[in-house]
Amino acid sequence: MGRVEGKVALVTGAARGQGRSHAVRLAEEGASVIAIDICEDIGTVPYALSTEEDLAETAREIEKRDQRVVTVKADVRDEAAMREAVDRGVAELGRLDIVSANAGIFSCAPGELDGQTWKDMIDVNLNGVFHTCKAAVPHLRRAGGGSVVLTSSCAGLMGFEGFAHYTAAKHGVIGYMRSLAKEVANDFIRVNTVCPTSVFTDMINNDAMFGIMRPDLESPTVEDAMVSWTAINLLPVPYVDVEDITNAVLFLASDEARYITSVALPVDAGSTQK
Repeated sequence: MGRVEGKVALVTGAARGQGRSHAVRLAEEGASVIAIDICEDIGTVPYALSTEEDLAETAREIEKRDQRVVTVKADVRDEAAMREAVDRGVAELGRLDIVSANAGIFSCAPGELDGQTWKDMIDVNLNGVFHTCKAAVPHLRRAGGGSVVLTSSCAGLMGFEGFAHYTAAKHGVIGYMRSLAKEVANDFIRVNTVCPTSVFTDMINNDAMFGIMRPDLESPTVEDAMVSWTAINLLPVPYVDVEDITNAVLFLASDEARYITSVALPVDAGSTQK
C-alpha cells in the first residue's frame, strides 16, 4: 500500500519541474491528482514557463501509475479561476486530502526593482498560495482533515541581495503558513512549508539565471553558475534535485507526519546555516 493510498492531491505548477515531480510521486504512492498550471509565459519572468503539452505529459505520467488525474489550465493569480479549478477537480475525483501549493516564478533585480516585476512576483508566489488554500481548505474540512504543503524557499528564511521581491514573497508564505496552521488545526488540517535551496529545474537552468549568478562573465555557462550556487550552500553541492524536495513533500503529506504542523522544513544543503 502506498503512503497516500486512496487520497486525492492538488498540485499547482504541476506541468513540469518540482510540481510534476510532486504530482507523479504522489500518484506512485496511491493518490489521484488534480494538476493545475498556467501554461503561459509571464512578461517579467526571464525564462519560458510551461506549456499545455507539458501539463499533458504530467497527466500521462500519472496515468502510467494507474491513477486518475484531472488537469486544469488556470492562473493562481486569479482567485475565481482557482476556485473553479479546485471545485472541478474535487467534483471529478470525489474529495481532497492533500494540497501542494507549489506554483512559483523567479526573477532578479540587481538594480532598481520596478513595480510590475514586484507585483508579478507577489501575485504568483504569495497571492497564488493564498488563492490555492482559500479554494482548497473547505474541501479539506469536508474530508475530515488533510495536509497542506506550501513551497517557500531558503529565501523565506534569510535575505538575498538582488531579489527582494522573491525574498519578501517567500517570507510571506512562511508567515501565512504559521497563521493558517492555527486557524485550521481544530479541523485536523496540517499546514507546513518546504524551504529548498536552488533546485535544478528550468527555473535556474537558463541563460538569464547564469548571467545573474556570474555577472563577471560575458557568456556564463551552467558550469560557471555552479560555482556561485555551491557558494550558497553549507554542503559542497551546487543544488539539490527535484526528488529531494518531493521526498519532503510526500513525507509531510503522509500520515508519517500526522502530528507535524506549522513547520518550515529546510531542504537547503545547509544554506540557511552558512
